[in-house]
Amino acid sequence: MIEKNALDDEGVKAEISKLQLPEGTIVCADPWIYGSDGANDNERLYQVFLYMRDPSNASELDSNHYAFPLPISPVLDCNTCKVIRIDIMPTGKDNTIKPISKWTPVPANEYIHEYQDLRTDLKPLQVVQPEGASFTITPIGNATLHNLYWQKWNMQIHHNAREGPVLFNITYDNRPLIFRLSLSDMNIPYADPRHPFHKKSAFDLGDAGAGATANNLQLGCDCLGHIAYLSSTISDDKGQPTHLENCICIHEQDGGIAWKHTNYRTGRAAVTRNRELVIQTIITVSNYEYILAYIFNQTGEITYEVRATGILSTQPIDHDLNSSGVPWGTIVHPGVLATHHQHIFSLRIDPNIGSLTSGNQLLYTEAHAMPHDPTTNPHLNGYTTTDTLVTHSTGLSLCSANNRTFKIINPNIRNSINNSPIGYKIVAPEFQKILSAPDSYNYKRAEFADQNIYVTQYRDRELYAGGWYTNQSRGGTGVRSWAEREDDIAAGPDGSEGSDLVVFVQFGINHIPRIEDFPVMPCEKIAVHLKPVNFFERNPGLDIAPSLQWSNCSTKVGGKEEGQEGRHRQGGGVELEVKGDGGEVRGKL
Repeated sequence: MIEKNALDDEGVKAEISKLQLPEGTIVCADPWIYGSDGANDNERLYQVFLYMRDPSNASELDSNHYAFPLPISPVLDCNTCKVIRIDIMPTGKDNTIKPISKWTPVPANEYIHEYQDLRTDLKPLQVVQPEGASFTITPIGNATLHNLYWQKWNMQIHHNAREGPVLFNITYDNRPLIFRLSLSDMNIPYADPRHPFHKKSAFDLGDAGAGATANNLQLGCDCLGHIAYLSSTISDDKGQPTHLENCICIHEQDGGIAWKHTNYRTGRAAVTRNRELVIQTIITVSNYEYILAYIFNQTGEITYEVRATGILSTQPIDHDLNSSGVPWGTIVHPGVLATHHQHIFSLRIDPNIGSLTSGNQLLYTEAHAMPHDPTTNPHLNGYTTTDTLVTHSTGLSLCSANNRTFKIINPNIRNSINNSPIGYKIVAPEFQKILSAPDSYNYKRAEFADQNIYVTQYRDRELYAGGWYTNQSRGGTGVRSWAEREDDIAAGPDGSEGSDLVVFVQFGINHIPRIEDFPVMPCEKIAVHLKPVNFFERNPGLDIAPSLQWSNCSTKVGGKEEGQEGRHRQGGGVELEVKGDGGEVRGKL
């Protein structure tokens, strides 16, 4: 409705007519949530950016209109859905607004397959599971909540309009790990300092919803192999139910070698492969796609992975700047500017490591060189680790120089081998924090974007790191504000060790566009890992069956194919019989 009303407005039509576009040109509209900048924005508004399809191929519905940005931007009121003003956008090096002049023709830049000279030399690659999947899924009560069992993992999957897939009651081998795991928030602030571009600071969960924008995933397209799909139902803007078909896909994939050792004396190799379970959704937020996946493996590790792809949000720029550009963006096509921007994510972990009742704590471990001492460190090579307990809710940064590693531990349960508290460590990549100044509304609204880690005491409704209402937030309602309470998170209310804490892990990408990111961006991958630390008594993957030819049915290029009866031997090794449930010999190594 916003798109239609913007394009039907007579004032907008009058401005478009000044461009003298070719006859038959189709104009497209991208509505953006009008982010608060503290100035005359007490109403809920949309800033609409205009584009057009390739004028020489206007009937192509999938034409890449982002290659044809227009300098006209209507602003609409969300209540009346009517245009309240029309911004003419700057297209030079500064804020100067120039009169709209005749459009300068540029070539198309399409991404869909029909317009490419496709490669023909790639052989098919198929993922086959002849005996079916190793996981089981059962609905709980209704179609939006399911129980999932795989290997030693058990969890419940839910889907909602804002967060998309949410996991509850995650256990490994019946041992509690996490009560609730979800992507809490996402902020994409843009770097163009000029009006109206300075307000481009999207919250793709709080403004749009990862669940509401979920793709209908298709067999053989978004995932490979033997795949299960889950659907969901959310409400639309009128409160009516909207069915989302196939918004979650679940499958297994090969993650490479899990562990291996070759005894060089005998030549015998012991090796297993790392099977992974993937729970994935893909969201489209106007121009951009995010592939969001929870990944579990057989050694008790959890990964949250984001792959960013889709099309850059573009804007017009004067053609005399095609070669020189501007310092806050990249020219990706004649007359087309892609502005620098950041993608900052917040993963919310509500842990119950080791117990449903006893509390958890957060600490960080650092490695430091030992001082020179003729007795304890005479050769200057020694280094030690130190643990620091986080006692109050706060925001914390990674310190790669000290190898700072955050751990969620249960101080009340000790490892039987070394007496250390059981726990899981957080392995998150360094990223450049939000570059908007602390006095800016971008910074105030994105309460999670300035720290790698936030830890708070659990309180009801504190689910979203940017607060419940990101659209017109002025700050003060998100995780930075919750952390400023400085709640005691080291002790429970009864004085016991550990409390009901929540950890928010931030990670991100500073996207300086490349011309290779246009007309569609190759996937940029980033991930957070949760890994057991002193949680097990030994490598939990020791009981993974060895990698055997009868099972994986590998083939040799230029050689004879081996099927189910194939045998693979290494060195002068010892034969190992692998038996099935009925005692039959399934294969030999």
